[in-house]
Amino acid sequence: MSKTKSPAVPIEREREARSTGRRLYGAIANKLGAAILSGEYQPGDVLSGEVVFSEQLDVSRTAYREAIQALAAKGLVESRPKTGTRVLPRSRWNLLDPEVLGWAFTGQPDMGFIRSLFELRAIVEPAAAALAAERRDDEALETMRDALARMTHHTLATEAGRIADRDFHSAILHATANDALIVLNASICAAVSWTTQFKQRQRTLPRNPIPDHRRVLVAIADRDPAAANEAMRVLVELALEDTRQAMQP
Repeated sequence: MSKTKSPAVPIEREREARSTGRRLYGAIANKLGAAILSGEYQPGDVLSGEVVFSEQLDVSRTAYREAIQALAAKGLVESRPKTGTRVLPRSRWNLLDPEVLGWAFTGQPDMGFIRSLFELRAIVEPAAAALAAERRDDEALETMRDALARMTHHTLATEAGRIADRDFHSAILHATANDALIVLNASICAAVSWTTQFKQRQRTLPRNPIPDHRRVLVAIADRDPAAANEAMRVLVELALEDTRQAMQP
């Protein structure tokens, strides 16, 4: 006697429940992560237990535990039996994780942190531009040209323009054909995106940075590593100065 197949509806409901669960613990992780990055919770602070937090946030204890696991994976917290969940020292935080960078810019990041991101970019991106000038192929160059065209059309004041900006920097890193540099792509591009968005929170950009990008592209197209390095160095320096001006009262 053949068995009757289970209806597909419960499977769909299960998938929907899993999706809702992911969104829920993601929202909790975002809330707690932003609170830690903003200084609301300091290193060494012990978070309230899962029962208290789940009641305060009106979420299940399972969703809260999954959120804490996500934070722990990024080095923000550590959970131990009896001692609870403690915020770890800043030196343990994975500050280059794109999601952690997003949490940092949810509030008002300090100038020291922003400077550190630009110092990282100043170390990595000029050298990457020089390598891209040596190693790029026609496809990589076309990707950069397309990104620059979209930046020019949409401007960096729009989400579409900022996506194009991110794509431009990503294309340069990929054009290096250096696996170690390409691994930094998500972090570098997240830093580019968040700092560009941050500069425009209270005022328009003090100047148009698209010509800076065009000079980088021309040098890479000309296969001129020295010019590409210098153009990218200037681009990053000017972007930092624009950010300083944007943070002035």
